[in-house]
Amino acid sequence: MKVIICGAGQVGWQIARHLSSERNDVTVVDQNAALVRRATDSLDVQGIAGFASYPDVLQRAGAEDADMIIAATSSDEVNMVTCQVAHSVFDIRRKIARLRAQSYREAIYADLYRRDHMPIDVVISPEREVADAALKRIAAPTAFDSQSFANGAIQLLGLALEEDCPVLMTPLRQLTDLFSTLRAIVTGVRRDGELFTPDPGDQLYAGDAIYVAADAGDVPRVLEIFGKPAARQERMVILGGGNVGLNVALALEERADRLRVKVIEASRSCAERAADALDRTIVLHGDGLDADLLAEAGAGRADAVLCVTSDDKTNMLAAVRAKAAGAKMAIVLVNDPSLESLMEPLDIDAWINPRSTTVSSILRHVRHGRVRNVYSIGDAEAEVIEAEILPSSPMAGRTIREVDLPEGVIVGAVSKGGRVVRPGGATRIDAGDTAVFFVLAGAVPEVEALLQVQIDYF
Repeated sequence: MKVIICGAGQVGWQIARHLSSERNDVTVVDQNAALVRRATDSLDVQGIAGFASYPDVLQRAGAEDADMIIAATSSDEVNMVTCQVAHSVFDIRRKIARLRAQSYREAIYADLYRRDHMPIDVVISPEREVADAALKRIAAPTAFDSQSFANGAIQLLGLALEEDCPVLMTPLRQLTDLFSTLRAIVTGVRRDGELFTPDPGDQLYAGDAIYVAADAGDVPRVLEIFGKPAARQERMVILGGGNVGLNVALALEERADRLRVKVIEASRSCAERAADALDRTIVLHGDGLDADLLAEAGAGRADAVLCVTSDDKTNMLAAVRAKAAGAKMAIVLVNDPSLESLMEPLDIDAWINPRSTTVSSILRHVRHGRVRNVYSIGDAEAEVIEAEILPSSPMAGRTIREVDLPEGVIVGAVSKGGRVVRPGGATRIDAGDTAVFFVLAGAVPEVEALLQVQIDYF
């Protein structure tokens, strides 16, 4: 597949990294020549320096025979014009655009623009993706990461293991024997900064960060087994009343359990807009780093504090102050992935990287065929891939033991007719089953060959 990626920032670079590693013909376009050089020097891609919306630039990038264009520059307007040029001048079949402004997104999905006038096949909203990620973190408050698959039937949980975890120093195969009815598998372990897929004989240690794929109904039991019992949530403080914070607050107001929420917003206009949009949520105007304002909002008594301002340092410092005051949990938004190493020393429980959520969302739409969901782990270190097994797949009709999966791949869960099965070596994978794979980055092409999905993206 020939793909043009417009924008060589973190999002564009990561998408190019994924797609080029899967033997796609990728060209990166950016007006910043240094970013283009970084992409071409580190990845197997071609690069063009220039304005992505210019027809001559797209022509040099090979738009005349491209299968897809992904417009992920920092400008909504450039992304929209790029898709328009790609459609009108080059007739590129599939066009994906990242749009930050909610007004554009709502207008396009409300059909105010006819397809011929604004030909964008998929609109990716980073703020909406971040809000959804925040809600998933809130739904699993003791997990640092959470993502659902198979229409919510399968849950991926990221759990940081502490000294009080009751199953430390226990071989994973023994956990299977101890909890024979538990539909859950440890699919990935991060230890001393390195992410790997564990063997059945591996043990878990305090300080490990693990990824567990589980049946959604078994999540409370999984949390208890790994020393993370779920607690009822009653109070929450949201720092940041912009689009992300507002979307989260609106979603929480619709919950049946009537969570008591307070929002702190530094901008008066944003605070007024949030107050007008919310019915049961109290909105406070002021600096979220102000200890007195945090106390007024009840941060010290909160079950969770969600810090989603546009400033990483404000989010982290406010989270630290709230935890010091007594907050049970802190979730922060961080744009800079290099700051993630500070989360554990600062006692921050969970974090959201908007670039990772955006990349995952774009990849989900890029990989059509039988791939239903793709979730990026860490700094593109691994992917969790949900896919339907085709009759022609080498896996169909064979047991997992017979498939001989590549190193760095674990089948985390299998759904048969809507029933989730904990996979083992003797589990038979049939055509029509849905399987969830935890795949280290280097093994993605081999998994796609097993699934036979790369040949059909549209």
